[in-house]
Amino acid sequence: MARIPVLASVNGTATRATSLYDELRADLLGGTLEPGSKLAIEALAERYEASATPLREALNRLISDGLVERREQRGFVVAGISADDLAEITKTRCWLEEIALRESIAAHTTAWEEALVLAHHRLARTPRSLSESRFEDNPEWEPLHRAFHRALIAGCGSRWLLTFCDQLADQHHRYRRLSAPRAFAKRGVKSEHQQLMEATVGGRADEAVVLLKAHYQRTARIILDDPVLSREQAL
Repeated sequence: MARIPVLASVNGTATRATSLYDELRADLLGGTLEPGSKLAIEALAERYEASATPLREALNRLISDGLVERREQRGFVVAGISADDLAEITKTRCWLEEIALRESIAAHTTAWEEALVLAHHRLARTPRSLSESRFEDNPEWEPLHRAFHRALIAGCGSRWLLTFCDQLADQHHRYRRLSAPRAFAKRGVKSEHQQLMEATVGGRADEAVVLLKAHYQRTARIILDDPVLSREQAL
């Protein structure tokens, strides 16, 4: 009988660690916690109204995701960003998602096609910006964008491949949010998604892969070619 409270405590800590992981991950990907900034346990405990033990558990999970780093003398810090890192993430994402996209097209099923078309429809009818004259982030757009790209490769038949692609998508998102205001004025992202969906549903694997790679590479190029943005973010 004496063990029951202990188990409840352990389970409670694990549950809190999971919720903290979700909260911290959202803030890391959204840019609320800036790249390179220190993640002091005391400050985080106050901010998230949590104790040190579940916080450390959550941070250690985020280290595995590549979103947090542990450095000597500094403790936990938000993973930094750099031009080399962006180039590597983009290249690796193109490699893996080419495989996943080709496999999805080869294994074409009605359920996969319908899910992809629906994901695209939802994304296409949602404006990227809340203002037509200037960039004002629409919080509804990003989850739909993520769902569309996931739907493209969801039929590949490999949960491991999808897991790796999801992790790279998280890393890529940290940089993508930097390019959003500039991409809004320079790119026809809606058209890019339309062409990609049509080539994929039409079974034109080579064309779809070219479009997908170009889509990711344009995002990286906007960041890398912008001297102001590069300097501000220490790329």
